[in-house]
Amino acid sequence: MEPVLAQTTGFFRERPVAGGLAAAFSAVWVHRVDERAVPPIVITPDATIDLQWIDGRFRVAGPDKEPQIEQPAAGAVIVGFRFRPGAAAGWLGVPASEIVGGRLDLSELWGRRCRELSDRIRPMPNFADLVRHLEEAIGARTEGRRALDPQMGLAFDVIHKGLPPETPLVPFLQRQLHMSERTLRRRFEDAFGYGPKTLDRILRFHRFRRLQRQQGEASTALLAIEAGYADQAHLIRESRRLTGVTPAALT
Repeated sequence: MEPVLAQTTGFFRERPVAGGLAAAFSAVWVHRVDERAVPPIVITPDATIDLQWIDGRFRVAGPDKEPQIEQPAAGAVIVGFRFRPGAAAGWLGVPASEIVGGRLDLSELWGRRCRELSDRIRPMPNFADLVRHLEEAIGARTEGRRALDPQMGLAFDVIHKGLPPETPLVPFLQRQLHMSERTLRRRFEDAFGYGPKTLDRILRFHRFRRLQRQQGEASTALLAIEAGYADQAHLIRESRRLTGVTPAALT
């Protein structure tokens, strides 16, 4: 079977996390895979890092730089906790650059602490109860900890909104954050797993995707310019690089 984009198969829902998790996480999501034969799914880079609960185990889905293909089991239930931008490294205790493109069992990073966390999770009769139970257990590991890097959170917001036209990215960030170029790149790699230009490229594409969903009748060429691309050809190259398909194939 041909791969399909994640979130287009089965049941997917997300919501903001409960208050106790908000210091490190922005959202919790549930993906229930179809009970029937499941095609491979494509996870496209989105500049996020997730803590996931799958079949009774925690794993970390590191920041991606290129599409990832996964083959979930039919009927699998995945509960994901999306880290706030710049918070994963502080919560996990490792630089994001060490987990780029990774799908790691949390025990590889935490050892005994992961087992202690997993032991707190009991079987629940439905998704809502399971998610609340997971939030309580993860929240106990989150409250009172300073996971977020405020400067990197600010940097993410600046890039997410988009810079003024013709503005060189790195010098602009240096002025905003009062950092040398070397320090800026090191801090970005620690917080996000890659440098400012890679983050900008990924967020620009998702800016296009938001516009595409909001303005479905607008031409791709106009949306490309609005998202910050030089032209439609630039968008098409980036779409193939990040998703494997052209913008027209995205739904």
